[in-house]
Amino acid sequence: MAIDIDSDAALETLEELFADVQNQLMAQTAPSFAPELVPAFDVLFNTPIQSPREALLGCAIARLQNRAINIRLPYAGQADNAFNARTLDEEVINPFLQERRIPASKGPYLAMFRRDFRFDPSKREGQRNKVLFDAFLNLITALEGMEAQETLRAFTVYLLYRFARLREEGEVPLSRLNRISLEQYDALLQSLLDTNSGGRLPVVIVVATFRTIKDFFGREWVIDFQGINVADWATGAGGDVTITDGGRILLAAEITERPVERPRVLATFNTKIAPNGIEDYLFFVPLAALAPEARQQAHQYFAQGNEVNFLEIKGWVLNSLATMGRRGRDLFNGHLMALMNDQAMPRQLKVAWNDYIAALTSVQ
Repeated sequence: MAIDIDSDAALETLEELFADVQNQLMAQTAPSFAPELVPAFDVLFNTPIQSPREALLGCAIARLQNRAINIRLPYAGQADNAFNARTLDEEVINPFLQERRIPASKGPYLAMFRRDFRFDPSKREGQRNKVLFDAFLNLITALEGMEAQETLRAFTVYLLYRFARLREEGEVPLSRLNRISLEQYDALLQSLLDTNSGGRLPVVIVVATFRTIKDFFGREWVIDFQGINVADWATGAGGDVTITDGGRILLAAEITERPVERPRVLATFNTKIAPNGIEDYLFFVPLAALAPEARQQAHQYFAQGNEVNFLEIKGWVLNSLATMGRRGRDLFNGHLMALMNDQAMPRQLKVAWNDYIAALTSVQ
């Protein structure tokens, strides 16, 4: 009798490891892994043939769940230590990939292999793409020899990273944001701000709102904003967002999810506000992360004629959208969609956006 795999536990493992992958993608880093195996992964992922890499993911999850499983035997009737790869694929692997918009087979990956197929060299002669099959077997052999949980997890994380890269290299069509209520905007904004985006989504929301205000009131503002992790001092910008009119800085804003303490306010004044002659400076920051000493320092600058203020993003956006009415909200939708649809926006954030829009429209 074959060894059973707990589908719930397998899915939990996949989700946990993929969360690590998503964090690394946001940080624009790659997981470290055995360099001698990378060429075999390249072969698997540089082909439109999807089944071998999906089968490898199933084998990795199976081995993580139970070392007694013979991952070369994907059919339950093959031996007592075989596993039911088709069930694992149908209940865990394929739904996981599909839900995350990762290119994957429409049906079970075992469909390309005939019944009772084994993942071993005896099946090589029957393969059309022997280079691909050799790379697949090379990785199966490496996986088979791994015993330490840490090593197996590292293998699977790198494998999931390569799957995620497939999505990043493709296109993810963005779900359209149609007319929604202020209550729905509240939910959408909170979801976006809660998403691990490496700081991207808060900037996008703030820029979309400033652009909306500009268009609504017919201003001639120029609204510039910094790329993620680009130091303001390196470009001479006044902040993450800088609004100018006729070459004069009207307003600059810094957008942060980290705590703001007095040294940061001092540094901002000395390196950005004073050198650029900025009279109005905003910190978009969760107010719970604002130190009392930072407020006190801002009050001192206010007394000297410099406006340094602190705002929470969601409340500011909601009040702005409520004030500008339906026309303003339509403008905001267009600007937000345009920024989200930018080529530089990571695909995983577009997938998250689509999930949030689907959740909004599913609520009656």
